[in-house]
Amino acid sequence: MPLMWLFFRDTWRELDEDAHRHRGELLARGKTDYRPFVALVMCALILTMQEYYGGRSAYLLYARPVLEKYDAAHAGALSFHKYDDLYGYTWWAVTRITGYVLVPFPVWKALYPKDSLLDFGLRTKGFFSHAWIYVLFLAVVLPAMLVVANQPDFGAYYPFYKGSSRSWYDFLVWESMYFAQFFALEMFFRGFWLGALRRSLGSGAIFAMAVPYCMIHYGKPYLEAVGAVVAGIALGSLSMRTKSIYQGFLVHITVAALMDWLSLAHRHALPTQLIAP
Repeated sequence: MPLMWLFFRDTWRELDEDAHRHRGELLARGKTDYRPFVALVMCALILTMQEYYGGRSAYLLYARPVLEKYDAAHAGALSFHKYDDLYGYTWWAVTRITGYVLVPFPVWKALYPKDSLLDFGLRTKGFFSHAWIYVLFLAVVLPAMLVVANQPDFGAYYPFYKGSSRSWYDFLVWESMYFAQFFALEMFFRGFWLGALRRSLGSGAIFAMAVPYCMIHYGKPYLEAVGAVVAGIALGSLSMRTKSIYQGFLVHITVAALMDWLSLAHRHALPTQLIAP
């Protein structure tokens, strides 16, 4: 944490100064800033919907019967029984993308039409000039990841989709969905959340975001859940500094892919065939 403070202290101070000016201007005009109320209520509702309708139980209740019926009526066109678990994770990925991106961004644009959504971490200018930060983050994160990979519960937890070891097709389809939901996650936590609250809360937006970001890791290995606090603050600060979520996304998918790979490799369970029979 002290190193993080040294690296990002100027960024945090600039954010706080901008927020102070913004609040002062609103107070001088006798206006109230409703952005924190709107953004935080939206985020709370979205995360609640994810918890209750974005998991395996919701898939079993709503989507699985439809897929099973379609598969039976069309001579096994979906290979349903072979890929049932993968379809479950497809439901998970689609609900994440919907909740993290397809709901909050259009709603915010409708409420605040003058805001540019590109300012929510989606600008690409300066991407390559900040590439060194990505390398630096990996240099810090990878050793910690190797420590986590040696925990007894690591191999049992990753990959989420246990059929990843069955074939390269299973592995690559799973990783593609996994990466897509990571991009949506970065858009939500480091893009939407910080973009909506930056002017109102300054650097406080980063620390507020780190709380629910840690909580969505509950159920994962303990060290990973604790590490999510540090990762949330670091990736949020990086996004604010670069005005881009892309470096954080690259860090996320690099670590995620390596964790899946290491878990399979440690168990000698890497795929050996292209497509499972």
